[in-house]
Amino acid sequence: MPTVGAWPCGDQCARSVVRDKGAGQGFGPKGLQPQGGAGRVQASDFDSEKRFRAGMIGFLIAAGSMAVLVAAGLVQALRRAMPLPAPEGAQDLLIYRDQLTEVDRDLARGVIPPDEADRLRVEVQRRMLEADRAAKPGAQPVAPVRPAVVAVLVIVALLGSGVLYRSIGAPGYPDLPIAGRLASAEADYRNRPHQEELEAKVKPFVPAAGTGQAALDLMEKLRTTVAARSDDLHGQTLLAESEYKFGNFVGARKAQEAVVRLKGADATAQDYGSLAELTITAAGGIVTPEAEAALNETLKRDPKDGAARFYIGLMAAQIGRPDRTFAMWQPLLEEGPPDAPWIAPIRSMIQGVADAAGVQYTLPEVAGPEVAGPAGAPETAGPSAGDMANAAQMSPEDRQKMIEGMVGGLETRLMDQSGPIEDWTKLINALGVLGAKDRAKAAYAKAQGAFEGQPGALSALKAAAVQAGIGG
Repeated sequence: MPTVGAWPCGDQCARSVVRDKGAGQGFGPKGLQPQGGAGRVQASDFDSEKRFRAGMIGFLIAAGSMAVLVAAGLVQALRRAMPLPAPEGAQDLLIYRDQLTEVDRDLARGVIPPDEADRLRVEVQRRMLEADRAAKPGAQPVAPVRPAVVAVLVIVALLGSGVLYRSIGAPGYPDLPIAGRLASAEADYRNRPHQEELEAKVKPFVPAAGTGQAALDLMEKLRTTVAARSDDLHGQTLLAESEYKFGNFVGARKAQEAVVRLKGADATAQDYGSLAELTITAAGGIVTPEAEAALNETLKRDPKDGAARFYIGLMAAQIGRPDRTFAMWQPLLEEGPPDAPWIAPIRSMIQGVADAAGVQYTLPEVAGPEVAGPAGAPETAGPSAGDMANAAQMSPEDRQKMIEGMVGGLETRLMDQSGPIEDWTKLINALGVLGAKDRAKAAYAKAQGAFEGQPGALSALKAAAVQAGIGG
């Protein structure tokens, strides 16, 4: 099993661009959080609490000492008189004075006769007079700043730095060096829950309301037949497809596992890819070690498999390595095709991933038609350049009304006609920002039904729901 430092995706996720609060800390959606709870201070641990308080005291002492030193430097600089540069021509006068001294010295040593010395003195003195006339009057040194002004300036500087730290700093937050964050991500990777543990928490499968009795009887007959002939490859394949259509993802995962086992060395990348996706879906969207093993087998057979690369990136996000997620998802987004099932989830999450990883990134505009949503869903477009220009000229109240109107229009259309996954995630996020939690929950439920059986889309919806504060 690869470690965080040796990912199965090879060179594509080798670069690490973790910023100060990136890896190991999680970045928003519940489904993208580390599983091991890295970075949390255990309040019940008395020794840890003591160390944390001691560290805070040490930080405050160090910060206070530096503030005192800076204040002392400011006071010293402000109280000192500040002479201005020497006026133009003053340097020439100094040179001429040195020349007069040199003439007297040469005369005393007998180097030059007296008449020559007199001639040189007259010439130098003439030049001194010209330089003195050309020189501008020197300015007086600037008087030192008054003590009261000094005190006010120092207090303002210290208070301003404190306010700035409160706004962009993290008072009371423990130190998080990169090595520690990477170690936490490594621990989260190794301590991920296994498939059986997560499936045990799943509610027992109940057929969807409205399922006909005849279909239920046929499904039960198929299960019984396959159980009696567990080595029947065709039966296991049919069972996996039928369980998936019924929504029994745990049963579908077990049947697909049997398919891969029976095929042995002949199992294809598609077989393992289906097993990986069913395993992730059965685990509620978590990439477990069993799912990772299936993804590795998929990539061994097809290193360019888009779905497998998407889920490897999702796994990195779930253990707190958004830098590796970004390194996997950005090439996938650029490669396309735009209607690939992993494109919409990536577009809905990659900006948050990039921000958490410390990467300067702007999501590219969609070229051509939007990624299709459920069958029959209309194509959509966002606000036009004119809409954006009009919004910039509005008052805050009018702009808010315009936003609410646009969100309301999007909500009405999606609830009536459905649409692509990107529109659903935008709607859920927007309703969460507006504080319309009940409407966001209704949109989330509607979207789940529209994209039932599409794990990638359901993962994107879950992330949007958690970000909107309505759970997942």
